[in-house]
Amino acid sequence: MSGKESRPYFERWLRHTRKRFAVSGRLSQVAVVLALEEGGTAAAWRASLRILLEGEEIPSMELLTRIDSLLAGSALAIPTPSGQIDFYDVNTY
Repeated sequence: MSGKESRPYFERWLRHTRKRFAVSGRLSQVAVVLALEEGGTAAAWRASLRILLEGEEIPSMELLTRIDSLLAGSALAIPTPSGQIDFYDVNTY
């Protein structure tokens, strides 16, 4: 049994998530939010997300769930100490 056959739920999630990340700029948006929430840089998160999308690593259940919630659009604004900012406001970055 290959690795892919032994993880059908992850493979299904991966196919679905790849389609959702196909939207232009979505990977970068999620990377920025994860960098702000979890630490690290957006560039490092972009690289990690690409590795996940290639199926080379399996994310923790917490990360998988967070990625799903971000892709669902539940976090379009990034909370900051001074309040909420518009996620799409390029002048804030």
